[in-house]
Amino acid sequence: MHNYHQPLIPGESYHLFSRAVGNEKLFKSQENYRYFLNKFDSHTNRVAGLYTYSLIPNHFHLLVRIKSAETIILFYEEIKQKPFDPLVTNLSDFIMERFSNWLNGYTKAFNKMYRRKGSLFMDYLRRSHAKNDADFANFVFYLHKNAVHHGLTKTIGDWEWDGYKILLNDLPNQLLRKELLEFFGGEDAFVKYHERTIESKAEDWVDI
Repeated sequence: MHNYHQPLIPGESYHLFSRAVGNEKLFKSQENYRYFLNKFDSHTNRVAGLYTYSLIPNHFHLLVRIKSAETIILFYEEIKQKPFDPLVTNLSDFIMERFSNWLNGYTKAFNKMYRRKGSLFMDYLRRSHAKNDADFANFVFYLHKNAVHHGLTKTIGDWEWDGYKILLNDLPNQLLRKELLEFFGGEDAFVKYHERTIESKAEDWVDI
């Protein structure tokens, strides 16, 4: 089984995912999708980089790389206005704080917009560590196949709210485009990889 509550370690890559409580939706409008991504960037861009994502009406998947300890410590000292002391503060807790603030901020805005109350996301932010290249590649493929998997589109690249088309576009964006395409050996190899049959791991995608 995967440790969904494992710490986020500097320099490592993770698949992050969560879904809405009950039969709720996380995204009811185009504005919701955009706001979710914008809030993610504003809350976490100093502690993590985003490789790609998949936003589905009732859940989301992200693939991120946590930044270096040195970079995150500088950010910690900037916003906390005090020196970082590893005997007092766990750096992984600080990283998680940024992600929690993002989800809490989105929930508050969503609740205000739709006049609802209470939790929006089910459970804790789940994460699965990309321990090797095979894990990483599988996460990328699953995220981009997710909309097809759920019957929202017929082919990869047709869903507006995932990173696939953006990664093949030269326009400026928030994704780690260069690094991700280089991992696959370039755009052509990236596209070819996505032509394979889906091979998802059930334990990663339970109810999601």
